[in-house]
Amino acid sequence: MKLYESPAFRYPDEYLCLVSVMVYRTPPASTPAVRKVMQGNKSKDTAPEIRVRAALREAGFPGYRLHWRIDDEEGRYVCRPDVSYPGRRLAIFVHGCFWHRCPKCDLPLPKSNQDYWKEKFNKNYVRDTTKKAELQRLGWRVLVIWECELPDTRSDELARSLGL
Repeated sequence: MKLYESPAFRYPDEYLCLVSVMVYRTPPASTPAVRKVMQGNKSKDTAPEIRVRAALREAGFPGYRLHWRIDDEEGRYVCRPDVSYPGRRLAIFVHGCFWHRCPKCDLPLPKSNQDYWKEKFNKNYVRDTTKKAELQRLGWRVLVIWECELPDTRSDELARSLGL
């Protein structure tokens, strides 16, 4: 099932209610090799994030904040973008093509535990779109950089797209 066929895509508001109640648990690794790969997956300081930060510095735009906590008007947690410029109200998310299901790459689902992965990727999609919408509502500009776009991105192009 493609993401656009999922209930999360067609009915995001109703699905958000369901997602907030569900508890997802990672299935156990099927082999020691799979376990090693799973342990190597990082959520912060990934290679694409480091490349984006290097490009920002090279373009003359240091002073960013990493994983800066953003709250709403009432002090409730919204998210922590990978890179942000709080003074400019700019949030940058660096999305891995596999985890965030890049529409250009259209990567296949893993062969084992497909029900788990479908649910996981739909949950990621709902979370990503919710965070982006909430940040925009709060007056933040949101930029999503896909891992597959990085080889073609020069630092000056990145800076131009940021409007810095």
